[in-house]
Amino acid sequence: MINISKKKKFIRIFFLIIFLYSSNLSARAEDIVALYKYLHANPELSWQEDQTSELLSGKLESYGFNVTRGVGKKGVVAIYRNGKGPSLMIRADMDGLPVEEKTNLPYSSKIKSVNRFGVEVPVMHACGHDIHMAVLIGTADELISRKKEWSGTLIMILQPAEELGQGSLAMINDGLFERFPRPDFNLALHVGSNAPAGSVGYHLGYAMANVDSVDIIIPGVGGHGAYPHTAIDPIVLSSQIVLALQTIVSRKINPLEPAVVTVGSIHGGLKHNIIPDEVKLQLTLRSYSDEVRDQTIQSIKRIVRGQAIAAGLPDDKMPKVILKDEYTPALYNDPDFSSKVLGFIEDEIGSENVYEVPAVMGGEDFGRFGKQDPKIPSLLFWLGGTSKEDWKKFKRGDINLPSNHSPFFAPVPEPTLTTGVRAMTSSAIGLLQ
Repeated sequence: MINISKKKKFIRIFFLIIFLYSSNLSARAEDIVALYKYLHANPELSWQEDQTSELLSGKLESYGFNVTRGVGKKGVVAIYRNGKGPSLMIRADMDGLPVEEKTNLPYSSKIKSVNRFGVEVPVMHACGHDIHMAVLIGTADELISRKKEWSGTLIMILQPAEELGQGSLAMINDGLFERFPRPDFNLALHVGSNAPAGSVGYHLGYAMANVDSVDIIIPGVGGHGAYPHTAIDPIVLSSQIVLALQTIVSRKINPLEPAVVTVGSIHGGLKHNIIPDEVKLQLTLRSYSDEVRDQTIQSIKRIVRGQAIAAGLPDDKMPKVILKDEYTPALYNDPDFSSKVLGFIEDEIGSENVYEVPAVMGGEDFGRFGKQDPKIPSLLFWLGGTSKEDWKKFKRGDINLPSNHSPFFAPVPEPTLTTGVRAMTSSAIGLLQ
């Protein structure tokens, strides 16, 4: 039986340990918030993530990671081996967007950069990649400080060019799974305004869509607007094609299968009374299954050619359907693996703060990492980023919340960052125990 004096001493030591641990967490939280604000104020466009990758590489090296720079042009791979056990990959994306920030925050971005087309544009972390990077660094710090609690290989990757759907493919093609340990599991998160800070959302199975960008170049036979019978009008033809494309989802795709065909851009002509000799369309396509994706693409090609033939275009003037190299595969959250990880998160932040959310038709190229044969069980979960006050106003219908890619998108730093670090750290330790 413990005597009173020894019992009091034990209690004092116990609470001293708790205090020191809590103080350490508090200090880490301040550091991570400061890092987040710096990243938010200093975004870089896709394929230009030089300063960002160098800053974060240095931090990971200071924690003891073996860091390789320049994987897939701008990517970073950081490895920490901590004895025998499975390998876990945690990924964050680095690139900002050509968006002019309008949040009026004291740490808002004033950055301007020249994009890949040679045009100067404003740059903003309008999709929350600054949150993702800060959480990854905070998780790395936490996992190294608690390395006695887990065993295995930790793989932290910082990925470029997610917004173009190209970064994950570039890293894979540069030997991500050959030059470095192949992970047994993949984890990532994505912040959003559609949930209160302090919460985690998830969707099992297909959670985000295949994304394809398509250009259609439609030739015509130009002429005077007063003599349309002497021309083949590509503006009329393109209008017919745009309308006909709407029948793909409504009449060609199984109604139980999600699909989107959106014409986001149409350009042709320079003057009121001139029939041009060319029109250009730009489309975005969304789907979940590869079968629906292929069916949609083939339907577009068939419709475009059929409408061109009906308009009288000869074979040497057939429109061109160009599938861009910006394909993003659908994100699939492996149900069994995801349920296991979500159990770790619930134990850490409380089951009342973890809930299911609907799938969306947005894209996320993290899904490509899990599709490499043999497939790797993967999960991307959502991190709530709206203050509780704004969330209450939103639920009452008093305000609308800015979505990702909005110039007003600004997750509240705390408790968003702390929740992200806690959720990711608990998931990692659970998987690596």
